[in-house]
Amino acid sequence: MTRRTDAHPHLARPDALAPFFSTWRVGTPERQRQTVDAIARTWENRPWPTEDLRGYHVYTGQDGSTLLHHSQWASEQAYEAFAKTHRQERVDEIDTAVPGIERLGLGRYRHYRAATRDAGAAALVPGCIVIVDVEFEGPDPDRQRAWVDAVLEALESEPAQHPGGISAHFHLSTDGTRVLNYAEWESAQAHIDALAAPGDGVGSATPQWERVQNWPGLKSSTVGRYDHALGLVPR
Repeated sequence: MTRRTDAHPHLARPDALAPFFSTWRVGTPERQRQTVDAIARTWENRPWPTEDLRGYHVYTGQDGSTLLHHSQWASEQAYEAFAKTHRQERVDEIDTAVPGIERLGLGRYRHYRAATRDAGAAALVPGCIVIVDVEFEGPDPDRQRAWVDAVLEALESEPAQHPGGISAHFHLSTDGTRVLNYAEWESAQAHIDALAAPGDGVGSATPQWERVQNWPGLKSSTVGRYDHALGLVPR
């Protein structure tokens, strides 16, 4: 069976080799809540589809209009089997409850590297999830990895890291074009304050950060802040 959990996902779990991320645009905070409720009802009223799905988590965008979906699969093949047999009935029920959802695409990733502020931070419950979505000009897996390695080097170069960051988990898209950083923060305000303090926060004026920000082939970078709204796992 399916049960609900308040626990955040374990991003680097070794048995979840195919993390997927997708975004839905629903329009308003009220429709965000309605959609989360519809997802919960739809899944809780059905058996857990397969043990190869390790967990499914939904987040409400602090923009008031989007939902982020994060599912952890044992393999891409496990997802494809689910999509053929179980996905459509769930989509139909959710769309009946909340018509007009705009699905903006599904991204397939692999977890690559992570950074945690300190041992104590790992025990903190994140108050905000920050998603940094980076796109490059064309597929290049070597460039994906090199850029993430450079970001981690830049983070280590910070003269005085701003408080509030818990961890950062870097995922590489399987098509070689994107990097997604799933970053856990103590609060949204901590992240806002860090961005507003370039002298001693995220993205300080160091040569390491200048290199990251001017990486050859870097096409775009977007940042979104989310609240964990729903976790679903097998009972």
